[in-house]
Amino acid sequence: MADVRDVAAYILGRRGPMTAMKLQKLVYYSQAWHLVWEEEPLFTERIEAWANGPVVRKLYGEHRQRWELQAGEKLGGDPSRLTDSESETVDIVLDSYGDKAAHWLSELTHREAPWRDARKNAGLNDGQRGDAEITRASMYEYYDSLTSEAAEEV
Repeated sequence: MADVRDVAAYILGRRGPMTAMKLQKLVYYSQAWHLVWEEEPLFTERIEAWANGPVVRKLYGEHRQRWELQAGEKLGGDPSRLTDSESETVDIVLDSYGDKAAHWLSELTHREAPWRDARKNAGLNDGQRGDAEITRASMYEYYDSLTSEAAEEV
């Protein structure tokens, strides 16, 4: 299983320079969809429902106080540690979300149940700092329901 820093290094290697906020959201969606498609986590680190959306604190520690991250930055990770199925998940996520702006991705997470519910359950208001966990179970349940809805439309 990859470390969150391995996933981040893989994303930066594939997509090039991006803001730290965008990287955090792409890591989040990679975890969410890997849970649905492979029924196992992509990485073990906890995801928290911060005011600007989901954040992995361990990854945040690697890029703290930096606005933009450069292509090929490893942030303490090694992209070669991803298995074929892990890199396939991240590639699909990048194809779907990679061209979106950081703010757009943040707004999307704010409309989705895992982030909203984690903050609501912790009693956090909009903009309020907090470290409520977005559980893997909530991510799986929500994103899996999106695949069920899409299948019903076909």
